[in-house]
Amino acid sequence: MSQLKQVVVGVGPGPFTGLRVGITTAVVIGHVCGVPVQGVCSLDALALQALESHAIDPLVHPEFLVATDARRKEVYWAHYAANSGVPARIGRAAVNRAGDLPAELRELPAVGRGPGLYPEALRSCGGPTDVSASALARVALAPRAELLPAQPLYLRRPDAVPRVQTSG
Repeated sequence: MSQLKQVVVGVGPGPFTGLRVGITTAVVIGHVCGVPVQGVCSLDALALQALESHAIDPLVHPEFLVATDARRKEVYWAHYAANSGVPARIGRAAVNRAGDLPAELRELPAVGRGPGLYPEALRSCGGPTDVSASALARVALAPRAELLPAQPLYLRRPDAVPRVQTSG
């Protein structure tokens, strides 16, 4: 632990509880070790894994999709371009029903759990389905890394909301 220089954590998008537990653990480790804690978009790490595993061939498919399970019959997704072997996110991550994505995006090869869950809407290329810790670290170490605060990247409003008290 004395050699630790920084902590990197996947900040989602993902399930509420899992993100909170993972990020809290990373923040505690960073605090105890006196090192900074940075977040990485989990979809970016899956995109890197897709290129590194050759599931996506950038010469054949210069653009691709990452789609993971958002539950409620939806996917968390992001659109990527393979830029010299490094994924470059095009736009922001989003959450939608797989069938509601624009047709041009649904035609792209996709990695993550989404293609397996919604094969009628997304074109699987057989790539990685889950984020690896080492991919998060490699994304964080990339020259143009988009490091985020160690806070959950939520893409939808929470189901639970505080009840407003009325007087009288």
